[in-house]
Amino acid sequence: MINKENTRRDFIKKAALGSAGITFGLSPRSYSNVIGANEKINVAVMGVNGRGSSLAKNFSRQDNARVISICDVEEDALAKGVDSVFQITNNEPEAIIDIHEVMDDKNVDAVVIAAPDHWHAPASILACQAGKHVYVEKPLGHNPREGELLIEAAQKYNRIVQVGSQRRSWPRMIQCMEEIKSGIIGRVYFANGWYANTRSSIGIGNQIQVPSNLNYGLWQGPAPRLPYQDNLIHYNWHWFWNWGTGEALNNGNHEMDLMRWGLEVDYPTRVNSTGGIYHYKDDWQTADTQIIGYDFEGKKSMVWEGRSRNGRPIEGSGRGVKFHGENGTIVITGGDSYIVYDNNNKIVKEVQDSSQSSNAMDTTGPGDRLDSYHIANFLESISNNSNPTAEVGIGHKSVLLGHLGNIAHRIGRSLQCDPKDGRILGDSEAMKLWGREYEKGWEPSV
Repeated sequence: MINKENTRRDFIKKAALGSAGITFGLSPRSYSNVIGANEKINVAVMGVNGRGSSLAKNFSRQDNARVISICDVEEDALAKGVDSVFQITNNEPEAIIDIHEVMDDKNVDAVVIAAPDHWHAPASILACQAGKHVYVEKPLGHNPREGELLIEAAQKYNRIVQVGSQRRSWPRMIQCMEEIKSGIIGRVYFANGWYANTRSSIGIGNQIQVPSNLNYGLWQGPAPRLPYQDNLIHYNWHWFWNWGTGEALNNGNHEMDLMRWGLEVDYPTRVNSTGGIYHYKDDWQTADTQIIGYDFEGKKSMVWEGRSRNGRPIEGSGRGVKFHGENGTIVITGGDSYIVYDNNNKIVKEVQDSSQSSNAMDTTGPGDRLDSYHIANFLESISNNSNPTAEVGIGHKSVLLGHLGNIAHRIGRSLQCDPKDGRILGDSEAMKLWGREYEKGWEPSV
């Protein structure tokens, strides 16, 4: 396997020179010679410290896919990602620092993007322009404008883009939505979603020298440059506006997507948010406690509750969704199962996933088996040239809900929105947050 000392020396040397990558073992071209190039979809994975490592493993297990390259800007994560694939395939994918080298590789058919939020849309757009299909983790963009741009890119370059809203491919969630539409609880008019976790303080960071195993310039990529500090990487960037989008889009997007799906709504007419940074006095910038409310046409509404630092569960789970209709309620508690109640709180139907072994609160994902449904759907869509279950248009509508909630929170007032496209009406200050400033030369364009 990888000699970490040699890897470290090569990484530092090539990162200092601005090099794009390091190669271990077989190159993508060698893979093509060993295994029939036309039989499998060649995949590159970007961002493999946490969620991306799980995705790399899962793609490696698919019969019709081959992970031929791993991309990360940090040495240890890069080695971790390569090793995660080697453990399954006994082949080492190419290790690459700079995502632009992945885009230049004609052997790559699809790119899986699990880097920090500020990279999601820019990397996805680059992939579409390079003729590659995309599996991008939620949120698909750091701001609403990036979602619009990615839709344009997917259409212009005729690429398949699957957003990591995995529940869209889970069989019992599909069944649940079909039952809602068939009227099992009558007309559905209200949905309530939640995410509760007990996260610890991230403290007050100190500006220090960038670690020698990290290419911080590439890590920041499209984001305006800010000094490195010791409480930022790997996970805490989620709570800084320059790179992250807060809990509403880190986790809440899954529940928002389910609620939007079950209510059969697209864009809201009104959005409000209450909450703030209530728990610790630390470097968090996004809300650690937040309730977002949405009104839609047709007398429908939904509410999402986020408690990042108080994990007391609702309905026995740290995350979930409830749908309320004229004749009853459906409760989904994070996994691929649901319970139907009548208006007297009597269980009418219970659909359980008996083989489920996932942890709904696991930050790396819902588990290999549940992830596999969504990954398989993406790969089949490429083979069949068909729309995946969470194609970019669907993903954008759900992700936009979280962005609108954050905008309402940041400006401190409710938003009136156009139900045709979700754009904010009559509020120029709020619309300034529709997009963002970029590091010069890194602006995404279609």
